[in-house]
Amino acid sequence: MWFKNLQIYRLPAPWAITTEQLAADLAPHAFQPCSSLDMQSQGWVSPRENGELVYSLNKQILLLLGTEKKLLPTTVINQVTKIKAAEIEEQQGFKPGRKQMKEIKEDVTDELLPRAFSVWRQTWVWIDPVNGWLVVDAGSPAKADEVIKLLIKSVEKLPMEALHVTQSPVAAMTEWLVADAAPSGFTVDQDTELRANGEGKATVRYVRHTLEADDVRRHIASGKQCTRLAMTWADKISFVLTESLTIKRVAPLDVIKENADTTAQNDDERFDSDIMLMTGELSRMLADLVEALGGEIQKQ
Repeated sequence: MWFKNLQIYRLPAPWAITTEQLAADLAPHAFQPCSSLDMQSQGWVSPRENGELVYSLNKQILLLLGTEKKLLPTTVINQVTKIKAAEIEEQQGFKPGRKQMKEIKEDVTDELLPRAFSVWRQTWVWIDPVNGWLVVDAGSPAKADEVIKLLIKSVEKLPMEALHVTQSPVAAMTEWLVADAAPSGFTVDQDTELRANGEGKATVRYVRHTLEADDVRRHIASGKQCTRLAMTWADKISFVLTESLTIKRVAPLDVIKENADTTAQNDDERFDSDIMLMTGELSRMLADLVEALGGEIQKQ
């Protein structure tokens, strides 16, 4: 198991919290399935389906947020509401007003909800209390915010903050392309996006395409900046760095897969092995990336 996306936050290093205390904090916010009248329910679930809300190994922690959402399209609600409104109009002899239409729509929603299908989504959280990382496996900040909001609600005075680096990813990525040189420990791959700041936001994308330095420099000279860049760290992990410091499309390469524990006897042992490998490598990669971006801005 590997995280596919990294929304990165900072914790004090080391962060002194026990798994027992964390589990106790999460327990009141454990997942409860949707009732017949709920559109959505969120809560903490067991990462290993063993009833434990906190998975801990080698001082690394995994949490899992479960989300159940009812599928009830607005078009369906509106269609049924229209039919109900027509029936009421015939009964009372005049069209329902705005307030009555609102009540009809609410009644229709309550009537349809128990029959609506549910979709289930899981969002992983990795906490490295030793090195001070808190990482959410979410493709967008909005999805990560759902996790962070519940985590802040669960853990009183959670000492978490955003990751702030000296050089913005846009400035750094643009500089690397102009110099045709990746930072130490990294290589630049074949996917990138260059975007202008002007009103039209003209954009050029390279997808699985060799980046010709002269072509890229011409685009940058015309006012474009790099907003996404595919890279590889230490010949071990490929990823895409974005302008918001989100890391996407994380993928372990063959050298890591070859180091995977082939002696694991069951799913639990394989999971433990994967997590030890993933957290160890990603922790080092994040440290190197922060250094490549000029280091962290320290709080005054």
